[in-house]
Amino acid sequence: MEHVNIIASSIIALALALGCTAQAQAESYPSKPITIIVGFAPGGPTDTVARVLADHMKTTLGQTIVVENVGGAAGTIGAARAARAAPDGYTLNVGQWSSNVGAPAVTATPYHVLNDFEPVARLTTSYLWIVGKTGLPAKTLPELIAWLKANPGKISGATVGVGGAAHICFIDFQNKSGTKFALVPYKGGAPALRDLVGDQIDLGCLEASQTLEQYRAGNIKVFGILANQRWFGAPEVPTLAEGGLPGDQIEFWHGLWAPKGTPKDVVAKLNAAVRKAFADPAVQKRFADLGHAIPPPELQTPQALFDHHKAELDRWWPIIKAAGIKAK
Repeated sequence: MEHVNIIASSIIALALALGCTAQAQAESYPSKPITIIVGFAPGGPTDTVARVLADHMKTTLGQTIVVENVGGAAGTIGAARAARAAPDGYTLNVGQWSSNVGAPAVTATPYHVLNDFEPVARLTTSYLWIVGKTGLPAKTLPELIAWLKANPGKISGATVGVGGAAHICFIDFQNKSGTKFALVPYKGGAPALRDLVGDQIDLGCLEASQTLEQYRAGNIKVFGILANQRWFGAPEVPTLAEGGLPGDQIEFWHGLWAPKGTPKDVVAKLNAAVRKAFADPAVQKRFADLGHAIPPPELQTPQALFDHHKAELDRWWPIIKAAGIKAK
């Protein structure tokens, strides 16, 4: 009996020690640089969101924040690395609709996209629009559809990973418009945009804020935006529905996650740093200039990100799987 009591006492002491250690780690967090993994190429919209936030959060948290780009497979390679990281708050992941909704519906991942991460904060939202190289003869969406029907298979469209937002956008576009053209996968929106401006690709369904400057400079054409109403960044551009192509619209939202098991106190510190960034007028102006909408304070919580993420999975996974889209 004495032996049993000694073992029980040892277990209790160990549990208390581990609890104290975890509490001490949370209280001293962060004590070293933090890495934010972005599953897309540098210069793209997700990369920009991460860097704008990291620049502000480093001051709040008092530590360097490094943004690491791990592109490929519509962001799921980067998410997998983040999922495998130690749950200590020093490795985070900024993801978005492609990496956290679309791609996991068609690609086998070594993690569960909803259950293997700790939600930290819902980030900004922007929109996708269908863009083309300046050499295309069409000027409007109806003209583009008519030209594509008259010239089947003669052009190619840029996507960003199988199951990514750009991929789902074009699959939906082809199905609803009755057109057909080749899809070319890219590791990120930035290289896709470079090829579009350089006449190496014909069409793209790309994030609007990322391509806005090229549109304003006259280097690309825009045929319509995937939204229920016109975008404040370019109010002259009609929605796809206005161009005669109604359908489900993809809201291009971003989020910040930590590996599953990250202490709640650490998540709370990270969330507070995001909220402080979003409350800064300079950050607000930066995102407004980019055409990104910041969520209201009540939607910046970890629970709000989880709820929104789950709702998006419940909405889109049946649609994507019914379309028969599969990774090749």
